[in-house]
Parts: sequence; structure tokens; C-alpha cells
Amino acid sequence: MDGEPPVAKAPVMKAEMSFLDHLEELRWRIIKGLGGILFGVAVSAFFTGFLIDTVLLGPAKADFFIYRWMGVDAVDLVFQSRTLSGQFFTYWGVLFATGFIIGAPIFFYQLWKFIEPALEIRERRNAWGISGFMSGMFLLGVTFGYLVLTPAALQFFAQFQISDLVKNEFDVNTYFTSVAMWVIACGIIFEIPFVTYALSKLGLLTPDLMRRYRRLAILICFVVGAILTPPDPISQTLVALPLVLLYEISIWISAVIHRNRQRALA
Repeated sequence: MDGEPPVAKAPVMKAEMSFLDHLEELRWRIIKGLGGILFGVAVSAFFTGFLIDTVLLGPAKADFFIYRWMGVDAVDLVFQSRTLSGQFFTYWGVLFATGFIIGAPIFFYQLWKFIEPALEIRERRNAWGISGFMSGMFLLGVTFGYLVLTPAALQFFAQFQISDLVKNEFDVNTYFTSVAMWVIACGIIFEIPFVTYALSKLGLLTPDLMRRYRRLAILICFVVGAILTPPDPISQTLVALPLVLLYEISIWISAVIHRNRQRALA
């Protein structure tokens, strides 16, 4: 009627997603994340020569700058391609490994956007910050694997001989596979603080639990170091100590999250 104030409409609530809707959302997020990795592969294809000769073959050269900084008496590695398709698969392996590293930030962002609806509004606003933190920790781990673990492992194997009659000449495909495994594994391991953050937010992990199993965690850190590195105590310690440090940082992160949860409940 004329003169009556307009009646406000009730806000339309967005229906909760079903299980199949969640699967569909996850599928598209994974596809978009893989698209980021394919973008990284395309970028790598333009710089293949530099990536192979300078980056990936850099630690195989005695004049690699890390050896000079550490004062290591390094030797050049000698490579052979022992199979007909060895260099072909090595080429594509390099593209996909470097493409994964380049496209990892996009993949992490899509992963976080899938988790985001289950979080508080304040945390949703930090999507870029959280995905940036994930990407930064991954790239930090990649850097550690490339500059610390890889040179130490390569020189150990290059200079280890059972007899002067046996020369060390390495298969190029095995070399690139090993370097990619060391580098990417370190990148994934350095995501421990983020995993701790996520599990603590869900209430599945507490700082008291992490402190209770600290000794076991330290033992596992040294076991992981032994798996990733040659049977050399120096290399194992170089990997184990950062893992122990990451665990201690994770305890602090879990403590902050737990304290905030208790404050919110109070």
C-alpha cells in the first residue's frame, strides 16, 4: 500500500555443499593447480639451456660457488647416457621438475582456496598470506636441498672409490632423478610448519602432544636425514638439524594456535 515502508527481504543463505559438490570443487582446484604447474613447464621450456647447463649441472662442476664458500676440494662429475632414450627422458624430466617448482605457488593457492570455506572470515582474508607462507617454505626447502644437500651428496659419491681401478662415471638420467628427488623432497619437508598450523586449527594437534613426543621426533629427523643423504654423518646432520629446528618452530606455532583457541572458547 502507498505510504507503507518497504518490507526488507530476508537474506538468501547459500546452501551447504554436498559431498559430491565438494569432490567437484576439489577436482577443479586440482585441475587449476596442475594448470599452474603446466605454466611452469612452459616457462621452463624457454630457459632449458640455462636450467640444464647452469642450474642443474652446476653442482656437478668443481667450480660451483658453494664449494668455494665451504672450502671443499671438489671434483668434476663425469656423465654418460647409457640408454638410447636416456637424454630424451632426462630433458622432459628436467622440464616437469622445474615446472613443478615454478608452478608450486599456484598449486598451493588453489589448495588453500579449497580449504578456505571451512575457516573463519579473518582467516579467509589471509588466503594470499597463507599460500605465500606455504610457497615460501617450499622454496626455502628447495633452496636448502639444492645448495646444501645436493652438493654434499654429489661430492661424497663422486670421491668414493672401492679401488683406483674403478672410475666414477655416472648415468645422466640417474643424476637428474637424484637431484630432483633431493630438492623436491626438501621442499615438501619444509612444509611441516604449515601442516602443524592446519592440524592445530582443526584441534587434531596440540603443543603438549608435540612436546611429549619430541625425542621420537628428533630420532625420526635423523632417520629421514639418513634416508635422503649418503651414508655420511656430516650430510645426515646437515639435513637432520634443520628438521629439528622446523619441529621446534612447529611446536611454537601449535602453542599460539592452541592459546587462541582456548581464549576464544573462554
